[in-house]
Amino acid sequence: MLKVRKAVPKDFERIMQIYEYARGFMIRSGNPRQWGRGYPSPELVQTDIREGYCMAVYDEDGVHGAFALISGEDPTYARIEGGAWLNSGPYVTIHRIAGDGKTHGIFKCAADFCKSFAQNIRIDTHADNKIMQRRIESNGFVKCGTIYIADGSPRIAYQWTSGNDEAG
Repeated sequence: MLKVRKAVPKDFERIMQIYEYARGFMIRSGNPRQWGRGYPSPELVQTDIREGYCMAVYDEDGVHGAFALISGEDPTYARIEGGAWLNSGPYVTIHRIAGDGKTHGIFKCAADFCKSFAQNIRIDTHADNKIMQRRIESNGFVKCGTIYIADGSPRIAYQWTSGNDEAG
């Protein structure tokens, strides 16, 4: 059974292996531009771990996934085009979610973990990332519009709020 915990420094190498696998998978599945070959960088992952943002998805066999969980306002979400956020309440953001390709349910585990304490969750993905779009939508997130990340690239923005979750 998959669980979530804060990543610790000893998880760094494994998490970098997971991101390496995820980058290759994204490229092979028609999404070469979202992360390319170098995102997230080792420095960013180390910062995520040090700051307590990096979460490890694990079971008795070890770490199978990772994501950054950030509370508070995300500057890239301040402006949304072609729609609107479901509400303006406080939210957490899921960034940089990835799995090792061997264990299924990484996104569901991460989303359920966040739903257990957050009233609002936001996430975004690249238009080419059809697989992630399906996972996000199948977990109760609603497409809200387009946001632009720091480099100006557009991303499809989603929100889950406890009021729109059929499962409660």
